[in-house]
Parts: sequence; structure tokens; C-alpha cells
Amino acid sequence: MSGQTFYDWKSKYGGMTLSELQRVKELEAENARLKRILSDRRISIGILKEVNSRKSGQLTRGSAVLLMFWRKDRM
Repeated sequence: MSGQTFYDWKSKYGGMTLSELQRVKELEAENARLKRILSDRRISIGILKEVNSRKSGQLTRGSAVLLMFWRKDRM
């Protein structure tokens, strides 16, 4: 571990108790989970917008694959 990494870690977590560190870890895990959910929703919205905007009903290959996975995920 480099000295800079140690000092960055110490400045972030140095004065915390064990229970505070556990809480931070829980919050970081929850934040990561929520970011994944948000990302999935944004992809879903993009796919649905593309499907609705295509008059001929034809999708690009990438969008068709994403739509297939999106539908499978919702079942």
C-alpha cells in the first residue's frame, strides 16, 4: 500500500468507531445496489423510447437483444 493510499484511507475513516465503519459499509453497498437499479431503469426507458419511436417496428440488433433481456428480467 502506498503512503498516499494510507493517508487517504486514514482521512476518510480515521476517526470512526467500528459501528460507524460497519454503517458506512452498509450504506456503500446500498448505494451500489441503487445505482444498479437506476442504470437498469435508464436502459429500460431507452429501449422503450426506441421501440415507440420506430414506425416500422424494426429495431437495431443491439436494441433487440437488450429488449429480449429486459423482457426476460421482468418475468
